[in-house]
Amino acid sequence: MTVLITSITPKGASSIFFKSGLLNARAVPTTVRLRPLVVGYHKLPLSSVRQFSVTSNQSLPREFFPENETEKVRRTPAAWPHPIYTEEQMRAVVIAHRDAKTWSDKVALIAVRVMRWGLDLATGYKHHQPMTAYQYLRRNVFLESVAGVPGMVAGMLRHLHSMRRMKRDNGWIETLLEESYNERMHLLVFLKMMEPGLFMRLMVLGAQGVMCNAMFLAYLLSPRTVHRFVGYLEEEAVITYTRQIQDLEVGRLPEWEKLQAPQIAVDYWKMPVGKRTMRDLLLYIRADESKHRETNHTLGNLDQKEDPNPYVSEYKDDKPHPSKDLAFQKPTGWERSEVI
Repeated sequence: MTVLITSITPKGASSIFFKSGLLNARAVPTTVRLRPLVVGYHKLPLSSVRQFSVTSNQSLPREFFPENETEKVRRTPAAWPHPIYTEEQMRAVVIAHRDAKTWSDKVALIAVRVMRWGLDLATGYKHHQPMTAYQYLRRNVFLESVAGVPGMVAGMLRHLHSMRRMKRDNGWIETLLEESYNERMHLLVFLKMMEPGLFMRLMVLGAQGVMCNAMFLAYLLSPRTVHRFVGYLEEEAVITYTRQIQDLEVGRLPEWEKLQAPQIAVDYWKMPVGKRTMRDLLLYIRADESKHRETNHTLGNLDQKEDPNPYVSEYKDDKPHPSKDLAFQKPTGWERSEVI
């Protein structure tokens, strides 16, 4: 049996169907007064009865996509364990920009500005206007769904190139794939707080299709330009997350003030007890983006065919050198003369 319940609110009337005897009182806000109105009975199969949520899409926090436990499969450690960051190191991350010196740099910078305009338009991001927590999450989900593409495409092409030439790749493939893996982890974390709708999924599908093909062709033509492009793109990501952190700290995002990081984030970044808030989560993600910024600017400075990857190399002296953690930060990248 189903019963039609009409709720009267100041904005008008809305109706919900529920299975007789199965009404979940927690799904109905205490501020809504319900007036029962029986209009008839008819039998419906259980599969056809859908839950109607009266919770706003912009309500936070809410965790989506719960983990599925199985009897025979155990959860394993991450393929690439994340390096440990200290709060001092994450706080030391700054907004920075590398000047475009060559034609390759200028092409990459122009491409990033065009892409930034498209991302802003698609996600409703306005740099000089207040943003809500929901708007930030929507942008983060879309941004991270695209950000994981370049590293995967570049890693795949270098992998095929290594096999085709029957030569070693000098350590580049692992770093590129690890970068893509890290960006996907950012996406999975944000998906714990927001469930994208059909329109967002279609936008992501289209964006990935364009991005994959564009990166594939661009990396075949000029790998250096692609690395510079990603470096400039990560500069924009650092700006975006810096603004989110600032808005949270000054009280513009009350939904996030007491929000705790999802367990997937705690496990991946090994977040210490007492440092697992949304602010801490944004600090970790911004630090990752700053590392991608440095890495790609550095790779863009090297000989794409012969130079070893400095982020997986051991050096003979005790001077500061590129590393996977934040020990020695170079926002605009390491010059070739400093690492080769």
